This record gives sequence, structure tokens and C-alpha cells, in this order.
Amino acid sequence: MRAHAPAVPLSRPSRLVSAAVFLRSFAIQGSWNYRTLIGTGFAFALLPLLRSRYRGDPATLRESLERHAALFNSHPYLAPIALGAVAQLEADGADPVLVDRFKAAVRGSLGSLGDRLVWAGLRPVCVLFALTLASVGAPWWVPVAVFLIAYNAGHLFLRTWSYRLGLRRGKEVGERLRHSFLGPAQRILTVCGAFLTGLLLPLAVAGGALRGLGPLAERPLPLPWIVAAAAAAFLGLRFGSAVRLPVFLALVAFAILGTVLRGVT
Repeated sequence: MRAHAPAVPLSRPSRLVSAAVFLRSFAIQGSWNYRTLIGTGFAFALLPLLRSRYRGDPATLRESLERHAALFNSHPYLAPIALGAVAQLEADGADPVLVDRFKAAVRGSLGSLGDRLVWAGLRPVCVLFALTLASVGAPWWVPVAVFLIAYNAGHLFLRTWSYRLGLRRGKEVGERLRHSFLGPAQRILTVCGAFLTGLLLPLAVAGGALRGLGPLAERPLPLPWIVAAAAAAFLGLRFGSAVRLPVFLALVAFAILGTVLRGVT
């Protein structure tokens, strides 16, 4: 067996290397495929660290790159946790078997946690809020701008926080995640989604019902519709978190309802 040249000892990735890994993490889904999922993107993002660690030993660099390009899956916004932790493990010279076991242990939890937090939480809430603004008569560009700013602010914060957590905690990120803000944030987003769903339904019905009445559609909502919206919002806030109906089904219902009312009026 050929003896590999010793790796460059690193106690912590340099700021330049860490920044390069983080920036590459935005393209982690760019080579998604059914065989390795985002594994190829993971290796691509980690490449600056591997080049720094195995400088002068291209054979070991290639072997390490192939190892990290194996099957891996995670939510793209939480994948930086694994990237940061693996970067720290590699910089510490951890056993490759330990690194592979760590990746296998976190990939499922990061995927399911991110799906619940972002796809079923942050994104629907931003969409519902934008639709609410549109329902009360805001110009079209206001809901679009609000959605883009709110959603991207949340997702950029989550990526940055995730990467810093991985770098600081290394293989102990699992314990830190159990005590992080992600669980409470998910519950808050669930309540917000239920509240906005309850608020938007009467507004959507009122908008469709008033559309065919000419000038009335440009006036403020009648008092009964305001009361109905407030009551629905309260019911959504109070009981919505216990309802298991996915928010995207509510969005489909709104689309169908709007289409029907538009055809009727």
C-alpha cells in the first residue's frame, strides 16, 4: 500500500477557506442526482478545505473528494451544519470512518427538520402574508417585495447560523440542535400560518364577492367581513396549530375558491 504524504496539520479552517466553503454551499444542489442526491454538491463545497488540508498530496485529495461525494442528503439550508462540522473534523485530522459515520448520522435529521421548518413553515407563512397584503388592496409589487425580502432574509440567516454552528460544535452539533431555537421557531411558524390562513379566507371570499359590485370593490370592506376575518384569524391562532391539514392544501383551496368566485361574478 502506498504511503500517503502527511496532511497539513490544521486546528481550525482559515477564514478564507471557511468563507469559500460557505459560498460554495449555495450551489450544493447544483449537481443533484438520484445516485448521490446532494453528495456531489457536498464534496464540491468542501473542496477548498480538502485542498488546504491535502496540499501537496493529490492522490489523497482525490480519495477524500471521492469519499465525500458519496450519498448524502439534507435540507439545503441546514446542510451548512454538516459542512461546517465536517470541515472542522477534517481540519482536526479525524478518522475518515468517524467522519463518514457522522455524515450518515445527521443527514436524516437535518433533512426532516429543514423540511418542517422551511418548506412547511417559513415559505408558506411568507406566501400567506403576501396574499393577505394583496387581499387588502396593496399594489402588486408590495406583496412580491415583502415575500422576497422576508423569505430570503430568513433563509440567509438560517444558512449563516447553520454553518457557524457546525464550525463551532463539530461532531457535537446534534446536542446543540436539541437546545436551539429551531423547535420553538417551527411552532411559532405553525401558529402564524394558522392565523394567516384564518385571516385570509374571509378576505379572499369578500374580495371575490365584491368584485362584481363595481365601485363597492374599491371601498373598505364592510363591517361583517371585518368581523368574520377577525373571528377566523382568532380561531386559526387558537386552534390552527392542532390541525394537521398542510398549509399548501389551504393555498390550493384559495386558488380554487378565487377561480370559482371570479367565474361567478
